[in-house]
Amino acid sequence: MTLSAVAHRYANALADVVTAQNSPVRPEIALAELQAFDAMLRGSPELQNALVTPAVPSGRKKAVVDRLAAALQLSRTSRNLLFVLIDHRRIALVSAIVQTLEVVLDERLGFARAEVASPRELTAEQRTALNGRLEQLTGKRIRMRFSLDESLIGGVVTRIGSTVYDGSVRGELAALQRRLTADS
Repeated sequence: MTLSAVAHRYANALADVVTAQNSPVRPEIALAELQAFDAMLRGSPELQNALVTPAVPSGRKKAVVDRLAAALQLSRTSRNLLFVLIDHRRIALVSAIVQTLEVVLDERLGFARAEVASPRELTAEQRTALNGRLEQLTGKRIRMRFSLDESLIGGVVTRIGSTVYDGSVRGELAALQRRLTADS
């Protein structure tokens, strides 16, 4: 089984727990907790090495994770997932699990992910207007991620899944050129 498949299984299992009606922790809280732990882990090569190396007994690893979980105020659910990862020697997959969990939770909670590229930072009003328009187009709530693309002259290019909405000046000019050459 590939590592991404393993990460997907853990992410789905956690999503099952946190989206259940009687879950003690809300999905967005569990995700934020694991993101915080992942950031801490990525920020410390020594910690990462200590948790990944098989030379350190799992009891010691759990003690370290327990202290970190207390400092980060992690829920019992998030803490238990980290303990399971240690038991199964999968703690190195935390980043992959967190990334997959984001996608899985968005799907289960009815969100579509939109990658928005623009030549400069969009204002709050522009983001709100774009969000509303994308929600109309897709019929779903939208989670937008923004990036800057200096090759764009103006406008935005948005990708939702495999669909690209090109509202850039470059895209409009290309469409105009196609229409003009098609009429010739």
